Amino acid sequence: MFRRKKAGQSTAEYAIVIGLVIAAAVAMQIYVKRGLQGKIRDAVDFTQNTGTVNIGNQQYEPYYASQNLTSTRGAQESTNVQPGGAVTRTTAQEVSTRTGTMTTERAQ
Repeated sequence: MFRRKKAGQSTAEYAIVIGLVIAAAVAMQIYVKRGLQGKIRDAVDFTQNTGTVNIGNQQYEPYYASQNLTSTRGAQESTNVQPGGAVTRTTAQEVSTRTGTMTTERAQ
């Protein structure tokens, strides 16, 4: 008596399967990125350690950076207040200096 239409059921099943595949691909995206970044870092470290490429610096790691700097700034500034509230500021001989050391240690 009752006939079931299989076409609608199979289309819904395909949609569910495609949705699950897309959800799995999105969930795995972060792990693929991290794996690729790790492989690139291993390749850079390998070329630096074997001496085949003389880069001179290792990859930058902010955790291994240290600095000992002294900064100074000096300037001559003059301010003129005129009748009516107008203010004129003039800066001359602005000097800025920084002395010290910055080092980056190699991550072990």
